[in-house]
Amino acid sequence: MSLSFARILERFISVKNVLLFLSLALFLVSATVAEAQSDGLRIKPAFFDKTIEPGELQKHSIAIENLSSTDQTYYLFTRNISDVKDGGVPVFAKYDDERTGYELADWIDLSVTEVSVRGGAAASFEYTLSVPENASPGSHFGAIFISVEPPEIESSGAAVGYQVAHIFNVRVAGDAIEDAAIRQFSTSKFLYGSQNIEFLIRIQNNGNVMVKPRGPLEIYNMLGNQVGTMVFNDTELGVFPYSTREFSNVVWEGGSIGFGRYEAILSPVYGDAGAKKTMSSTATFWILPMNIIGPAAGILGFLLLVIFIFVRMYIRRSLQHLNHERRVIRRKRSGGSSATLLLTVVMLTVTALFLIVLLALFA
Repeated sequence: MSLSFARILERFISVKNVLLFLSLALFLVSATVAEAQSDGLRIKPAFFDKTIEPGELQKHSIAIENLSSTDQTYYLFTRNISDVKDGGVPVFAKYDDERTGYELADWIDLSVTEVSVRGGAAASFEYTLSVPENASPGSHFGAIFISVEPPEIESSGAAVGYQVAHIFNVRVAGDAIEDAAIRQFSTSKFLYGSQNIEFLIRIQNNGNVMVKPRGPLEIYNMLGNQVGTMVFNDTELGVFPYSTREFSNVVWEGGSIGFGRYEAILSPVYGDAGAKKTMSSTATFWILPMNIIGPAAGILGFLLLVIFIFVRMYIRRSLQHLNHERRVIRRKRSGGSSATLLLTVVMLTVTALFLIVLLALFA
């Protein structure tokens, strides 16, 4: 039995923000399979990422598939991306926003503004992308939105329903500036109990093109041996021009328990092939597995106590063999000093051996 149009809208009200987030995520990922999908709509492709010469005109098409069983009319409109939040989430411009210099919504000419698609069927529409002769070099960003509500209602904030977007990252050929730096590279804590380390990384883009830094993150122990390596930003998430992006969920999980001081070296590269640039930063942290050190320290303390008692008993028995009172007193004084020195040497030796064993086992 077919669902009514009202019930379909009700079903997808809670999905609107999720769908928008998924569309924004596609902006920052060079997807190999270019498609965006919601519970009721799929578009192909979902991402446009090309370098175009000033004055060039290109025609492309987008396919819309209605995944519901009810006939639906979709509304098409364009939007610019005006900024990016910390974390790399793009901010879609409002209609009255001032210009930023890297828009492209005005470059897109839609062949239609409405598309009707039968339930379970697909349709397509064409658009023209025309780059002006005086377009500034570097990256320009925008999107074609496909929505169940007209743009007039959507812009008023009263819209319900769902929408997805075809994201554009157009790089205009010319004097592009590629300049990025590591603003922060650290760990979430200074002391860890195991090799499960979370890194905090922020990349700042000072250029006019989007950069996708990617490279090795290497881990070294206190002996200088490399104990781990991973690829930072393997999915090639992008950093918007003149902004800073925080990369989350960068976690190294080692294959052993770990002990001592460690150093992490981050060395990502960015830029076009043949003109790659490298940036580097280091971070240090400590691993002290208390679930092992605690019981081991208890055993060490017990051994030191046993050694202390044994040495004291040995000294007392030795002094009992002295019969002359003056010699006994003299020997006691010297014996007490020797006993303290002996205990100190023994305890330091046992402690050093304990630390060396931990280092050999876990570093």
